[in-house]
Amino acid sequence: MSKNLFYDLSYIDLDNYLKSIRQPSFRTKQIWQGVYINFWDKPEDFTNIPKELRTRLFEDFSFSSMKPTVQLNSSDLETTKTLFSLQDQTGIEAVLMKYDQRRTLCISTQVGCAMGCVFCATGQMGFTRHLSAGEIIEQVLFYAKLLNQTDEKVTNIVLMGMGEPFHNYEATMQAINTLNDHSGFDLGARRFTVSTVGLVPMIRRFADENVQVNLAISLHAANDTERSLLLPINKKYDIVQVIEACQYYINKTNRRITFEWALIAGKNDDEKTARELAGLLKGLLCHVNVIPLNPTGQDEYAPSTKNQTYVFKNILEEQGIPCTIRLRRGIDIQAGCGQLAVKHQSKK
Repeated sequence: MSKNLFYDLSYIDLDNYLKSIRQPSFRTKQIWQGVYINFWDKPEDFTNIPKELRTRLFEDFSFSSMKPTVQLNSSDLETTKTLFSLQDQTGIEAVLMKYDQRRTLCISTQVGCAMGCVFCATGQMGFTRHLSAGEIIEQVLFYAKLLNQTDEKVTNIVLMGMGEPFHNYEATMQAINTLNDHSGFDLGARRFTVSTVGLVPMIRRFADENVQVNLAISLHAANDTERSLLLPINKKYDIVQVIEACQYYINKTNRRITFEWALIAGKNDDEKTARELAGLLKGLLCHVNVIPLNPTGQDEYAPSTKNQTYVFKNILEEQGIPCTIRLRRGIDIQAGCGQLAVKHQSKK
C-alpha cells in the first residue's frame, strides 16, 4: 500500500495528524520548518524530533514521489531542465531559469494537458492526469535544494509548465498556499504567476480569492476565428468572455494582467494583428509579453524573426499597450513546455 505524500499536507493537516498520535503542538512547526526551510527529506535529517516520531513520520508518509531521470543544462548555464518520472511511470518537466539575481522556476500542474493548443508540445500529448498539490510542491523543493547548495534561493515561480493550472484549480491553489506560508517556504504571493488559456469561470473564481498572485492569460490571437484555430478552448470561452473575465479580475483586485503572446511567423506576428490586439486590450490594466515561439518540430509553426518581433512590440507601444519581449531560454535543451517529455515518451 502506497504512503500518502507529505507535501500534500497543509500546516493544519500536519498539526491534526500530530495531535492524533499525541504529539505536542510545537512539533508541527519543527517538522514544517525542517521540510520547507531546511529541505529535509530523510529520517536522519530530523535531528530536532525524537527518534520514535521520526520513524512514525516516515512510516506514515512518503517524502519522494518523483525521480529526476533527465537533467539538461543550456550552453550558457542559465537554464536547467529536469524530466521527472512519477510513481505511475508518467513524466513531467520543470525548468530553472536564471536572470541576473532572479531564480525563476517554471513548474507543471498536470501530466499532459487537455487544452490541445496546436503549437504546444504538451497540448499535443493529450491529458493523462492532474498532479496533486504535493507533486507540484515537490518540483519546487527539488530545485530549492539544488540552489541551496550554492546559497541561492528560488525567487519566482511561474505555473506555466505542463498542464493548465486552472483545470487543476484546487491543487494549484493549495500548492501556492503551502509555498507562500510564512512559517515555512515563505515565498511572497506576488512572486507567483499563474497562466491560463482562458478558463473563464476559474478566472472569476481566482478574482474572488483576492490573492496577490499574478495572473497571465495565454492569448495568442486577437479574434475568435484565429484563436479557435490555435487554442481549441476558445470555442467554449470566446475572446469576449475572456476579456470580460479579465476586466472582472482587474475590478476585483486592482491588479494588472499579463497577456502572453507567442509570436508565430506568418500566423500572428503581422502589423495588422498587432493593431487588432491593441484595439482589443485598449483600456485594460494590462501588459503584453511577446515571445518568439519555442520551435516544437512542427513545420507549420515557426518563430518570428527578431525584426518582426520588434515591429510587433513597437506597434503595441505606439497604441499605448505596455509590451515586453521575453527572452527565449534553453532552446538548445528543448526548454519549451512539454518538449523533453514528448521526446522521451516517443522513445518508449
